[in-house]
Amino acid sequence: MTTATLKRGDTARPPHRLLTLAEPGRAMGELASFYALRPLLRTLPKGDGHGVMVLPGFKASDRSTAPLRSLLDDLGYTSEGWGLGRNVKVDNARIAAMADRVERLADRTGRKVSLVGWSLGGVFARELAKQAPDKVRLVISLGSPISDDRNHTNARRLFEWLNGHEPEPMQGGRFRDLGEAPPVPTTSILTRTDGVVHWRGSVQEQGKQTENIEVIASHCGLGVNPAAIYAIADRLAQKEGAWKPFAPSGLVRLVFPRRSYT
Repeated sequence: MTTATLKRGDTARPPHRLLTLAEPGRAMGELASFYALRPLLRTLPKGDGHGVMVLPGFKASDRSTAPLRSLLDDLGYTSEGWGLGRNVKVDNARIAAMADRVERLADRTGRKVSLVGWSLGGVFARELAKQAPDKVRLVISLGSPISDDRNHTNARRLFEWLNGHEPEPMQGGRFRDLGEAPPVPTTSILTRTDGVVHWRGSVQEQGKQTENIEVIASHCGLGVNPAAIYAIADRLAQKEGAWKPFAPSGLVRLVFPRRSYT
């Protein structure tokens, strides 16, 4: 668990180029670690059967979140992908489709739904929770650019080439205060060695229902990184209405850096 105190006036910048170049190799190592530790990960805290929707990152699809969703199913959750193909366009039709999918999963399970979003998927998860807090139990974002300043990510130019400077939801007045957390428990999992989104762009103000958890990971490996998986399972296993900040104990604490961001 970390205490985040952003220095006001810091200039947003993307991650160092070397971190970006090292992303593929590091992510493959994390995927290998995930499968090597898969039997052990099945012993993580069990779920209560509530629905969990996992949203992929920019340019990715449900295929990228399949390992995580498979594990969540084994832990006792009812997981779903977002079912919308590749995450490329940001428009009102997609926002409506995601909201409809959240509502149907909540109706099917009879409970509020937890949202886990990877990178851009985490931005969607937070905005969906703002739109329908009565349907959402908690939100977990993974390396998500939860800042209104896109200069935190080296994907800015491609994103704006595909969606314009102001995507359709922004033209309607939404998605304009991304740093504001939704009114549900919200966890931002981030890594200082993120090669796509600078870690400062993933830090949220800590409050009674908000927290930041730092892990040692790549951006593209966050969804299979064993430490991130541990934190996700720990957060999801909490009883509804009994959310507490992340507090690893014993040797587990060693894999979660505790730093102030100044």
